[in-house]
Amino acid sequence: MYAIIETGGKQYKVQEGDTLYIEKLPFGDGETVEVDKVFAVEKDGQLTVGTPFVDGAKVVLKVVRHGKGKKIIVFKYKPKKNYRRKKGHRQPFTQVTVEKILA
Repeated sequence: MYAIIETGGKQYKVQEGDTLYIEKLPFGDGETVEVDKVFAVEKDGQLTVGTPFVDGAKVVLKVVRHGKGKKIIVFKYKPKKNYRRKKGHRQPFTQVTVEKILA
């Protein structure tokens, strides 16, 4: 059984027990989050596709922890003009596990 959900502007294919790194959510560690933006649910070989969402379908996620991703370097320059700017960025994330898929 799997579902395709949307959270943080991105789509994920999830199964029960999966661990995901998604965009930061405003929930504390150990709390549960219900995602009702479910595009499709596959159960017992039967695929249900929503228009755009499946009615009554939910995915229950449990927040494991919050953190920051690996640092990326943003470097801008213009040749022959001595213009250089160096910045770093670490994207915040929330690690969640999929507890249930309710269809």
